[in-house]
Amino acid sequence: MRMPVVYDYAVIRAVPRVEREEFVNVGVIVSCQAPRMLAAGIALDPARVRALDPHVDIDVLQRHLDAIVRICRGDADGGPIAALPPRARFHWLTAKRSSVIQVSPVHTGRSADPEGVLERLMWRMVLPPGPPANPLRA
Repeated sequence: MRMPVVYDYAVIRAVPRVEREEFVNVGVIVSCQAPRMLAAGIALDPARVRALDPHVDIDVLQRHLDAIVRICRGDADGGPIAALPPRARFHWLTAKRSSVIQVSPVHTGRSADPEGVLERLMWRMVLPPGPPANPLRA
């Protein structure tokens, strides 16, 4: 059995009307230093976001969320932040800000399966409630 490793994560939130402080969870960022992993998962549900603001520009929101994924991967088109070391990118992405895209406080966990953490957190924190796709992994 693999030894558990420590990981940090933050939930990505869409806050279409910042002054109202209402949000919809739209993704997760996970950082794990042991395997030098930094990853983001995004699941934007336009109907849920439009329930908070029917005038929100979903295309712009999706482009900005996609940029988070590119920065996590370290893609060249992710801009100068994507060129930073993984931990620095995580801290930059999780910095507190007052914008349409915000993140939760950073939380810490342990897992013997760091590659599966992102999927589990997406099911738990972002995707609509329902029975898990695989009850053995829930």
